Amino acid sequence: MDVLSEVLRAVKLDGAMFYNAEFSAPWCVRQPSSHTMAPYLLPDSKHVIIYHLLTEGRGYAHVEGDDRPLPLNAGDIVIFPHGDPHIMGNGSPVKPVDNIHGLQRILAEGLKVSRMGGCGEITKFICGYMACEPQLSRVFLGGLPPMLKVSIRNDASGQWLENSIRYSVGHADTSRPGSEAVLAKLSEVLFVETLRRYIVLLPEEQTGWLAGVRDPEVGRALALLHRKPAHPWTIAALANEVGISRSVLAERFRRYLSETPIAYLTRWRLQLGAQMFTSTSSSVAQIAAEVGYESEPSFNRAFKRQFGLPPARFRRQSNPAPSKAIRHTSTNGRHSATR
Repeated sequence: MDVLSEVLRAVKLDGAMFYNAEFSAPWCVRQPSSHTMAPYLLPDSKHVIIYHLLTEGRGYAHVEGDDRPLPLNAGDIVIFPHGDPHIMGNGSPVKPVDNIHGLQRILAEGLKVSRMGGCGEITKFICGYMACEPQLSRVFLGGLPPMLKVSIRNDASGQWLENSIRYSVGHADTSRPGSEAVLAKLSEVLFVETLRRYIVLLPEEQTGWLAGVRDPEVGRALALLHRKPAHPWTIAALANEVGISRSVLAERFRRYLSETPIAYLTRWRLQLGAQMFTSTSSSVAQIAAEVGYESEPSFNRAFKRQFGLPPARFRRQSNPAPSKAIRHTSTNGRHSATR
């Protein structure tokens, strides 16, 4: 059973590719925070994850304020899961070009190749994003550093994915039927594949949610909890399904996640409830029952402990007046907005 797939199914990823670059050294650019970019990329999104895939050449990247650059080579994908502003470049130091000033122009050009820099070594890369629901995505995003790098070129499946992306981006401006859907799916696959490879590369002593996913017993327990969150789970029933004793499951679960399986389930149920308050018109009683609470008052008390607000007030504060932004979709597989 695949817990990562269960969580990502609940999170409902939505992404695209928005920038196709060919820069020559020396060059250096500053990418604004994803919070700044979100209204232009996907106005309805509350959290956007930015990534860059190098398809040729080399470069470096670092989070703004951290002067320790991470070297990048062809086939590397670098992801900024928390949306931090960051610097990318190659060659001798030059003043960064701040992309915030040309963001509307960059997005208007779609996936047409953008060129800049000197006359040195060429670096080619494709930029994309994934939008996700912040409450539910916190489960796996919380275990990720501000910046992570993974190579997708070291096996046949990664090479196929990179080649598919390069081909689709290269033909994006032809307005072929279905090109937008293809790019959106490839963006999602690239992000998920990066997470999968990152999990495999975690040190054996690593703890946290992603490391727990890799553990056979803890991963199976997590998958069961996420697949059937409203089920009346007990530690005994969960251990029986996993095939180990209650004490072993509790110990291994605590080792990776620092809490009991039932405490974890309670938090996930409440996060599901919070997401439903922002995305549906279901009543408090309906949502309470759907996430596994037999009593509406007990759900209200647990929800207020978790979020500091009763459900009704949480819903009002999470659903302000609709924005005047108008979402439209281009033919090159990205979303943008006008005001």
